[in-house]
Amino acid sequence: MALFHAVLRIDHETAQVLQFDPDHVESQKLKAHSHPTRYHGSKVRTEHEFFGEVCDALAGIAEVLVVGGRTAMADFRHYVEKHRPQTAKHIVGYETVDHPSDGQLVALARQYFLKYDRMAGTPTPT
Repeated sequence: MALFHAVLRIDHETAQVLQFDPDHVESQKLKAHSHPTRYHGSKVRTEHEFFGEVCDALAGIAEVLVVGGRTAMADFRHYVEKHRPQTAKHIVGYETVDHPSDGQLVALARQYFLKYDRMAGTPTPT
């Protein structure tokens, strides 16, 4: 089922994509695969591979809110803007959050998108 809105909770090792509409919530979890090498920059390559997988999981979602800690969001935002500009177009905001439950996260995202869509003049899909 393709849903219009999603919230992405991200850190440097895990990501969770929660797609939702007024009646349904679908969750997808992603985990970074660490394969360190003795070569310089292997951690950066691993992070880029992980962020690439996250971007692939966001394909087809019209509006995405990204939440998480400041550092992880900043790194993800930099990656998306530099390497995945098509994905960047669908990210409508970044919010710093601590550790909300899935229910709290979806409630936060629903409130965010209600305000965002109202300001953009876009009717929120029902």
